[in-house]
Amino acid sequence: MPLTQDALSSFSPDAVVLVLSNAPDELLAKRIAHYVVEEGLVACANLGASSLSMYMWQGELEGATEVPLQFKTTVRRVEALIQRITSLHPYEVPEVLVVPVVAGLGSYIKWVQDETAAPPVLKKS
Repeated sequence: MPLTQDALSSFSPDAVVLVLSNAPDELLAKRIAHYVVEEGLVACANLGASSLSMYMWQGELEGATEVPLQFKTTVRRVEALIQRITSLHPYEVPEVLVVPVVAGLGSYIKWVQDETAAPPVLKKS
């Protein structure tokens, strides 16, 4: 299910957000990060250390090692970023959460805005 733009309609297109996700392994995490940074969908991608995720899936308790991903981008890039993550991700329902940034170092916020201002250039995956 795509993100509804209504959820972000009260934010400026230039507002900075964090997008949280994960990948089942480091290789895929690096691949996703590489594509979305190179394509201009995010200013920065951070890969965390692999950790155990516990969750319910189709009525069963599951556990999986996953690599957390954190992306810094703007509201204007969120929908395209979500589409890109889901196109590269093997999960039927990948984690994708959008978190508003309420404050930050002005020069860093401007850098994120500048890096995501140009139209994205999607690569063949």
